[in-house]
Amino acid sequence: MASARGTLASRYPVGMTDALSQGTLSPEPLSLDPLSQGTPHPSVPALRPDTLAVRAGLHRTPFDEMSEALFLTQGYVYPNAANAEAAFAGEIDRYQYSRYGNPTVTTFEERLAAIEGAEACFATATGMAAVFVSLASILKQGSRLVAARALFGSSINVFDDYFSNWGIVVDYVDAHDNADWERVLATPADAIYIESPTNPMQDVVDIPFVAALAKKAGALLIVDNVFATPLGQKPLELGADAVVYSATKHIDGQGRVLGGAVLGNAAYVNGPVRTMVRTMGATMSPFTAWVLAKSLETLPLRVKAMAASAADLAAWFEAQPKVAVARYPLLPSHPQYERAKAQMTLGGTLVTIDIALPDGTDPHGDEAKAAAFRFMDALQVVDISNNLGDAKSIVTHPATTTHRKLGPKGRAAVGMCAATVRISIGLEDVEDLREDFARALDAV
Repeated sequence: MASARGTLASRYPVGMTDALSQGTLSPEPLSLDPLSQGTPHPSVPALRPDTLAVRAGLHRTPFDEMSEALFLTQGYVYPNAANAEAAFAGEIDRYQYSRYGNPTVTTFEERLAAIEGAEACFATATGMAAVFVSLASILKQGSRLVAARALFGSSINVFDDYFSNWGIVVDYVDAHDNADWERVLATPADAIYIESPTNPMQDVVDIPFVAALAKKAGALLIVDNVFATPLGQKPLELGADAVVYSATKHIDGQGRVLGGAVLGNAAYVNGPVRTMVRTMGATMSPFTAWVLAKSLETLPLRVKAMAASAADLAAWFEAQPKVAVARYPLLPSHPQYERAKAQMTLGGTLVTIDIALPDGTDPHGDEAKAAAFRFMDALQVVDISNNLGDAKSIVTHPATTTHRKLGPKGRAAVGMCAATVRISIGLEDVEDLREDFARALDAV
């Protein structure tokens, strides 16, 4: 059955304007740009991610516009009733309704898929919609999900508060520990869900190792790649089956829109994922997709600059006496440094620190929290917010915000305490950031 999505050319509506319908412009379908799927014409050499970020998924209308077209439409018209019937019967592949597919959303999906190296991408309204549908579309009562213990708090809420109540068995694993993976995957599973690096403690999971075990266990391996970004790590090349993103983070990276994406092979993405999202309604709006498609053009410039500053500041934080621990995947002191070097080409844009505490201080108590708050409140350049991956640098106190519902025991299990501060490095001058962090540490 046709996917009701197809290519932009196959679904381009005849009679886009009066001029087209009257024949003053050619009603020929759009010619697909050879870069649209990240698989250019044989005469075009293989393209690198920086080029794909600008050129992939670019479909021009007969007006030959320079910027990507924004199709703000909820529906599409048909030349005749039989054409509409054929579309809904799956006999032809064309746009029907923007909850099912939209040309602007397609542009974003194809561009991100080209950068990621995925067969297919489906865009969602938010990052959590992507997390939810990546699993809910394939799990059912009695299914077994194996999930990393170290995850974004909302992901754990979905697994514990909803999946468990629906009869889905959820088993947690210390994802950085290969022996624990061997133990948990000694019995079959239906899906595996991990982050790497993890939020916020930046543990690095051995993705090829887990992928091999997943295949033996009959499980689909899904990786949340938000911290690494599509430029810093390629989970699909490492053996994962699917990748999810909160596009709100680095992909937009400028604090404007919410969005998410699920990427993987076409059978999975255009099958259960697409079917579920178009039914439940958590699809991406055309305007959001247009913003994100334009944001992808600058993603390499932004992420590479931010990662360079993050690496610099991670080393600097590690040398500060008022910092007990500085976590960054490509910092030699990181416990999975060798693994990170093997899997990641960029260390990401986040640094996680624990404020140093006097001997005998409860790391999960009020004094630890107060020390972290003094550091955060003394910042003059960096903002306090619960986002990450933005052009503006941001600090977050996970224990009281994003990971609050885990409780002290749950946070301790993943190495987090009340003195932990997650720092998302932006595009400011690195020396201005260093001076701001130095002032804040003085206030501790």
